Amino acid sequence: MRMRIVGVDLPGRWADTNPAGPPYRDVHVGVQRRDEVIDLVPGDAESAVWAFEVTAKAEPVDFGGPFIHGKRGARFVYLAWGSAVAGGGFHTFRRAKIHPVDAGMELVAEAAAGRGVLTARLGLTDAEGGPVCATVRPPLVRWELLPD
Repeated sequence: MRMRIVGVDLPGRWADTNPAGPPYRDVHVGVQRRDEVIDLVPGDAESAVWAFEVTAKAEPVDFGGPFIHGKRGARFVYLAWGSAVAGGGFHTFRRAKIHPVDAGMELVAEAAAGRGVLTARLGLTDAEGGPVCATVRPPLVRWELLPD
């Protein structure tokens, strides 16, 4: 099944969220595939879009694949925030969890049947102006089925 995450309202290229020192610089956000953060988007972009394949089964609802993390019954996708490091590295400093089960059985079944892309839309800036993190659930995430 196809899944898409659309992020808007990005917080910018720096984040004053480092409890151990100066603000993080050259902030990017990407989607985590297994242990690797890919498809990095600069923190000052107008929007960010990630699209990927996941497996889904209906009874009981469950998800799998390299973009899915967590235990059965509590699966999620990570959006990882980090700073670009000299030499091409990436230092993750916070992550957001998005739970596809929050889309509801009807949308998941439609997407699994190939009738559209299960799409999550969310703002990527938290109430303090930093990168959104922790578990992000409706109404902060809006799920819909959209054409591919």
